[in-house]
Amino acid sequence: MAAAPRLLARTTAYHHDSIPAAVTALRTLGLFEVTATEDPAAFERPLDDYAAVVFLSTSGEVLTSAGREHLAAHVESGGGFVGVHASACAEYDWPYYGDLLGARFDRHPAHQPGNAVIEDRTHPATQHLPAVWQFTDEWYDFRTGPRSSTHVLLSADESFYEDPDFRAYLLGGINWAARPGTSGE
Repeated sequence: MAAAPRLLARTTAYHHDSIPAAVTALRTLGLFEVTATEDPAAFERPLDDYAAVVFLSTSGEVLTSAGREHLAAHVESGGGFVGVHASACAEYDWPYYGDLLGARFDRHPAHQPGNAVIEDRTHPATQHLPAVWQFTDEWYDFRTGPRSSTHVLLSADESFYEDPDFRAYLLGGINWAARPGTSGE
């Protein structure tokens, strides 16, 4: 087996109920051993035994000073880092981590369908996807765009929300609510 990735699913802010299922999903890939922990002490030693560190829906301030030092040393020595979903909501007071991510979470609407446009069709993470990938998710807005410091694999097609059927739905609802005597009922 390849070197094991270390997963950190620790949260000190919002805790996603999907974390256990996500850890199981990573384990069932069967390509590597998975060490999952919510214990920040697990990062208080060198991470040389791990090919990658995965922050899996991690949110809030989750690492100690020593953990931050070891994660930075891991990345700077060529170790991998993967941030999944809410990882953009972690370690806000650590500038190094913000630079590592390339962008910080701002907000997201409720789950809704959308289109992701694949920008790099040759990357191993995206090469199997269609040119436009349709799925439902919490589509994150970021505080700044990451393009100046990261390699973007896919992006949200924001024109999707200009779908004529959605606009007609919206207009119909507003027209109905605006009818005299309906009181929006």
